[in-house]
Amino acid sequence: METDDQHNESIVQIRAVIAGFLQERLQPKLEKLKEDEEEKRQELVEAHVPETWIADAARRVGQIQQVTHAIKYIHSDAKGTNLSVLGNPQSGELLVGTHTAPEQCPPDVVGNAAALDVYKFLRLEVDEKNLLARAAENDPAMQAALSANSELASTWMESFAKLAESSGTPTSHKLAKQLYWPVGDGQYHLLAPLFPTSLVHHVWSTVREDRFSEAAKAARDARRNDQEHAHGYREYPNMVIQQFGGTKPQNISQLNSERYGENYLLRSVPPSWQSDQVKPPLRVESVFDGWFGRRPRVKELMRILREFLYRVQDVNNMHVRNKRIELVGYIVDELLSFAAELRDIEESWTLQKECKLNINERCWLNPYRTHEDEEFRKTYVWGDWKEAVCKRFANWLNAGLSDPKNPLPFGDAAAGQWQSDLDKALRMLHLEVESYE
Repeated sequence: METDDQHNESIVQIRAVIAGFLQERLQPKLEKLKEDEEEKRQELVEAHVPETWIADAARRVGQIQQVTHAIKYIHSDAKGTNLSVLGNPQSGELLVGTHTAPEQCPPDVVGNAAALDVYKFLRLEVDEKNLLARAAENDPAMQAALSANSELASTWMESFAKLAESSGTPTSHKLAKQLYWPVGDGQYHLLAPLFPTSLVHHVWSTVREDRFSEAAKAARDARRNDQEHAHGYREYPNMVIQQFGGTKPQNISQLNSERYGENYLLRSVPPSWQSDQVKPPLRVESVFDGWFGRRPRVKELMRILREFLYRVQDVNNMHVRNKRIELVGYIVDELLSFAAELRDIEESWTLQKECKLNINERCWLNPYRTHEDEEFRKTYVWGDWKEAVCKRFANWLNAGLSDPKNPLPFGDAAAGQWQSDLDKALRMLHLEVESYE
């Protein structure tokens, strides 16, 4: 509960802050007048008397709106609804949005740029609380500070408090973007995307800090001079700057003006891989004799699967079975990727003298040879090489997971389940190999 002394002190502080704000606005205008323009001087002074200026501000505040998502960024002439929301928390952490950093997303203001001074007035703070928040709370100290006429002051505060409210029924506009989002059974949601100006400002501020702050500059200087530094720095390569509002960014929004009309577009393209030239597996009878198992990803997956099997050797439930199938599936994916690389070689490399591969794997890995070798083509079409390849993979996998000194830790039931899991993976592998045709 605020005492009378605290209440009176708050009134004095609010009046002092308002007087300082108005004086800062008045003084530059007076300095531009000539000495003989006394009438204009008097008009300016009278217009900046607190009660006069505040009354005018309460009238003009309806020309602007506090928002987090604005439509004018989509098209400068779009007239639809702007929104002031803190995002959708149901989206969760998988999606980055206004809801993921609500404390760091400052409110923006759209509307008549000539009325943005009203928003600056409402952002004035006394005791770490701005005038807009005080108006929304119907603060008695602010009411007393605005005018001796309590009814008039209350009306002004009510007008100011409506800054964050949207008026009328939400609408889109012919110049705004609209998306039909399918929801099944021939039904659609009509979506009208808005520009998340508050979130954009948080990202823009973060990037500016990373690029131009004194701490970032010091860290870069230290690196150039091969010196240690307390922390690192961030780089944003191939970034593009999108401009809004041209030479008058304030016509889009207040935050757009503070961003100098800039919006940073970060590079978001897939990595460009440069793989080594694929070499055919010569001088081996089977690719499972070292070639496939030496791939780093395969070695890692085999280690993970082996450790998992030993860790759950006494457990047989749905989670364990699903995890086993998942890990074997990853290895099958690697096998299919490995085969795809070799099958892309456009030459009959299995005809080379150095090629010792068994006929099944020759059919599997060198389909290009069917273009110039009729006997090979018949074997490829009619042979049972697909089944043989799947069996070789199963034997290789079982051998890779165990050895005579350290056998797989399966009891009879677990061994039967493992064989069932493996059969499922082999059926999927067989279907994938069939799809080569």
